Formats: sequence, C-alpha cells, structure tokens
Amino acid sequence: MRYDITLQVDYAYDFASDHARNLLHLLPRGIAGRQEVVASRLGVDPAPQERWDGPDFFGNPTTWIAYHEPIESISLSLKARTVQNTPASRMDLSSRFGDLAAEIAACHGLGPEAPHHFRGRSPRVAPDPEMTAFACDHIGAGMSTRQAVQALGHALHQEMTFDAEATDVRTPTAEAFAQRRGVCQDFSHVMIACLRGVGIPAGYVSGFLRTLPPPGKPRLAGADAMHAWVRAWCGTDMGWVEFDPTNDTFVRDDHIVVAYGRDYADVSPVRGTLRSTGGQHTDHAVDVLPLDPA
Repeated sequence: MRYDITLQVDYAYDFASDHARNLLHLLPRGIAGRQEVVASRLGVDPAPQERWDGPDFFGNPTTWIAYHEPIESISLSLKARTVQNTPASRMDLSSRFGDLAAEIAACHGLGPEAPHHFRGRSPRVAPDPEMTAFACDHIGAGMSTRQAVQALGHALHQEMTFDAEATDVRTPTAEAFAQRRGVCQDFSHVMIACLRGVGIPAGYVSGFLRTLPPPGKPRLAGADAMHAWVRAWCGTDMGWVEFDPTNDTFVRDDHIVVAYGRDYADVSPVRGTLRSTGGQHTDHAVDVLPLDPA
C-alpha cells in the first residue's frame, strides 16, 4: 500500500522568542522489508540559522534546528510518500514467556535493537507494582511471548477508555493507569510499563495512522493523526513485534512508523527550548492519503 502523508504544525508566540532550539522527529523511517520511504521533505519557516538532519541512536531520521534571532512563529510542513508492506499476520516463532529471560541474557550486543535498552526505567516509564500485578493477572504461564503481548494489549484495550480530555502530554503513566483513561500515548506507556514489569522488553513507536470516516460520511482533509503504539521483543527467533493497544491490534499497513524509542521522551515530534514571554498557540493537521485501492 502506498501513502502520501502531509503534516502541518504551526506555532505562534504572543511575543517574539529568542534563541529557540528544537529537536524534530517528523520524517517517516525506512524499515527494510516493511516500510520504504520513496520521498520525504520537512520544511521549516522561517529558515533556521542552524539545521542538521541525520539519524539518532535508534536510527530514526532526526532534524535539529536553531534560531539566534527573534521569531514570532514557526511552521513545520512535511510531505512524504511511503510504501507499506506489513504482513497481515506472522507465524508465532516467539519463545515461551517463561524462557524469555534466558534469551535476553544470551544477547550480548548493545546496539539500537538490543532488548537491554527496553527493560527497566526510562524517562517517562518505570515498572510499577500495580501495573505489574495487572500484567500478571492477564498473562498465562504457558503462553508464548507473542501471545502474552497480545493478551495484555487486549486487556488494556478492554479496561481503559480513550478520553482526550483526561490527560495531557505531561500526565504520569501511573495516573493514566489509575484512572483507566487517556489517549494513545497513555495506552502505550501503560502497556510498556506492564510488559517491562514482567520481564518483556518493550518500547514506544511514534507514527501516523490513517483513519476511516464513519460510513456514508466524506473523508475530511487534515483529519488523520499522529499516533503511538508499542513494540515488544519476543525472543531471538521472532525479534520485535508491534501492537496497538488503543485499537487492540497488531500493526497493519495503515500504521506508518516515524520513530522508535524507549518512551515518548525519545521520539516526541517536536521538542526544544526557547526564551520568550507570554503564551503560545499551536495548530496542526495530518493527512494520510492511500494511493492504492483498498
């Protein structure tokens, strides 16, 4: 499946800001055998005095920008085309859940894909006794690791309610779990904490998701969204699998990866600092347009 992706993010400041620096994770990531980036361009207006494009530690395409003169606004515009080839299903080659610890111990590398980076505390996620207990209640001892990931993701989908008003980007994971409400970021952080708590390495995926209009309704330009889901390491033979707890599904062709990290802090779309007074206003729109028949 081919997709054209457009994104527009506009920041406007009440007063001109000085010495702004930003780290951007907005360009889709090429993934061998699964996601090909045919073309991509990230525009920044006004043009920054400094710009560097390159990979971060996890191999994500990353853009650093800096301004040394006052600015009153920043506009970020993405245009990209990808080809998705995500298998509808995969044979379960994962290790038994009870054998996973031994397979992790046998991994001696510390490269970006090594499971060791995704086992313990990270900036936004820490194993928590209540979330670990929840995971233990829903994972059977005889399950494969892949089955355990699916069972936990399904349980969280059943227990939690999607509520865009219940949390914001700063809400602690434990708070979102306690109230059983939140958005895709919260669903993903909770699932990551649960998986790590029972010994399954887990990370965060930032990307785009094509949304479908209600039956009989027209498709609205700009109504798609950036999205988040989870990746979990299921043993040497199977490696990483990706599950979307918000939608209770393993990833499909309409999940387009932007970045992999330990949690949102590693892959936030726009992160940075600036010197200013007053507030700021933000508008954003995303459009994921399929180019092939369904």
